[in-house]
Amino acid sequence: MDRVHNPPTSNPSMEPNLRLKCLTQLGDSIEIDATIPARRYFRSGLEMIRMANCYSEEGNFESAFIIYMKFIVLFLEKIRNHPDLSSVSAVDREVNKQKLKEVLPVAEKIKSKLLTRFTEEHEQYKREAEQRRFLEEKARREEIARQEKELADKLSALELKGATNYHKQPPYTAKQDSDFIVPISPSDISYPKDPDLLDEEEQYSTEDYDKISPVTQKYPVPDRSLKPSKLEIPTSSILKPNIDRSTKPLSLLSPSLHNQLGLRKVIIPSKLLSQFMSLAQKNTDQNIETCGILAGSLNKNQLQITHLLVPKQNGTPDSCTTMSEEEIFDFQDQHDLITFGWIHTHPSQTSFLSSVDLHTHCSYQRMMPEAIAIVCAPRYKETGIYMLTTSYGLDFIANCRSTGFHPHPSEPPLFTTAEHAMFDELAPINVVDLRR
Repeated sequence: MDRVHNPPTSNPSMEPNLRLKCLTQLGDSIEIDATIPARRYFRSGLEMIRMANCYSEEGNFESAFIIYMKFIVLFLEKIRNHPDLSSVSAVDREVNKQKLKEVLPVAEKIKSKLLTRFTEEHEQYKREAEQRRFLEEKARREEIARQEKELADKLSALELKGATNYHKQPPYTAKQDSDFIVPISPSDISYPKDPDLLDEEEQYSTEDYDKISPVTQKYPVPDRSLKPSKLEIPTSSILKPNIDRSTKPLSLLSPSLHNQLGLRKVIIPSKLLSQFMSLAQKNTDQNIETCGILAGSLNKNQLQITHLLVPKQNGTPDSCTTMSEEEIFDFQDQHDLITFGWIHTHPSQTSFLSSVDLHTHCSYQRMMPEAIAIVCAPRYKETGIYMLTTSYGLDFIANCRSTGFHPHPSEPPLFTTAEHAMFDELAPINVVDLRR
């Protein structure tokens, strides 16, 4: 699950224009989910730009171009179909409009760079392919020459051996051969019958052929038992398209189709847990949940958590609701932070994702497939890092319309451990407590 994300079009054998078209199609594949508030799309749009900018600064122009294209298609075309569009504030609309003006020329420049690079890579591929063919043909001719020489050497050796044996044999005597002559009686010799003397039945009656007549023209019937019951074609021989258009990605903040190529690593500073538990201690003593937002930046295709944001909130023994979200958004905008997930406590329960937690995390993971949920259970000294299962849980929760605490099936599992997340002992963490 921790393989690097590279677009599936990184193939220099493809024609340059076709590679570029495939990247454009990846960007065009985003679809609107009416269950996600339109305002959330506008907030995620800003994070899309930040992530695309990071990819561009690192020289990963393919991933940058895909996310830029997702942003352009989403806000020029797809967002119009959202039933909740009218709820988006005029300020958010204006910010989005300005971002579109900035992104369009940037995406066009990257498109030109990619076309130039793809053309150079394709020409290099053709030169290397021609060199490989030349070397393979040379090796083939050398192998044929070697085999011919080897065969000639063997024939020469056999001829030399035959000539040597001939000179070593004793002189021929008629007496020696007469010992091996077996007299043949005329009765032992059988002669073929003259076809003209055979009657018609004898001429054409055989084990393999039926009687042939000018009228019936009957011929031997082949054995049908060897015919295969059906024609089978190995699936590996069937050419598949480079992009499966039937599978559309749901995440905005990922340059790949779903997570086919593996999830990017999420780096968690080890100090984060102790500092979060420390600031949550007062609530924990009162059996009240505490939650925070995990934010950071993209660094060499890894998601590095750099900030723990603790918003104003209302907590109960089994829930936590954030307040004044605008403060979080403003802080993220000022520091170019991207949301990578969330963290919360279970003061009196074990570490797991409740039904409410599952629905909360679904919106995070739908926007970014790598999003994680950290659950700290101090009473049981447990800490879990979770995500919805991509094979079942994500779609199940997205289609579940129940609210509040409600039962979910336990099988197949709806969530699992986020194996793409790992701790870094040396990574710093900035804690911003907005409750103060």
